[in-house]
Amino acid sequence: MPSIQEMLSDSLRDILDAERQALKSLPKLAKAATSQELKQAFTEHLEVTRGQITRLEQIFEMMGQRARPKPCKAMQGLVEEAMEHVSEHERGNELDAVLIASGQKVEHYEIASYGTARAMAKSAGLKNAANLLQETLKEEEATDKLLTKVALNVYREMVREEGESEEGVEEEAQIADGGGRGSRGRGAASKKKK
Repeated sequence: MPSIQEMLSDSLRDILDAERQALKSLPKLAKAATSQELKQAFTEHLEVTRGQITRLEQIFEMMGQRARPKPCKAMQGLVEEAMEHVSEHERGNELDAVLIASGQKVEHYEIASYGTARAMAKSAGLKNAANLLQETLKEEEATDKLLTKVALNVYREMVREEGESEEGVEEEAQIADGGGRGSRGRGAASKKKK
């Protein structure tokens, strides 16, 4: 049975490959995006990802290991799906919406991966590694939150174009901002202009 350190090492090798795949795909996603806000989010996360890779390399060094990636099939699938969206949709709000969804799937995968790796590092007594993993985890969570805000702006534009009420989008914006359900009550999202 593998030790917790061996499990951590295996997990980090997977994450390293995932981050390298993200590094290659982010410029393509930024280029495909129409929204300047989305382009900027992808471009900024490109720089953040470079720092995350450096952090992973530091952790491997702390563990006395070479930073060798292991193919991450999960990220490969997520990246392939995002690239399919680019070829299937015309530029504009609809493509931006599916690119955001793809980006958030990646962020959620990374959040889960870093959270698990951090817990392993803590259990193995690798406090410095756990701290570095926590730092990256916070960055991934911040990116996910940013993408939610960008998504709400894109959705607002989409419902305006369709002549629909923005009421449901506004309620989601309040929830995303930590404002709960606000004063509109539980049924506000279900009341749509027909």
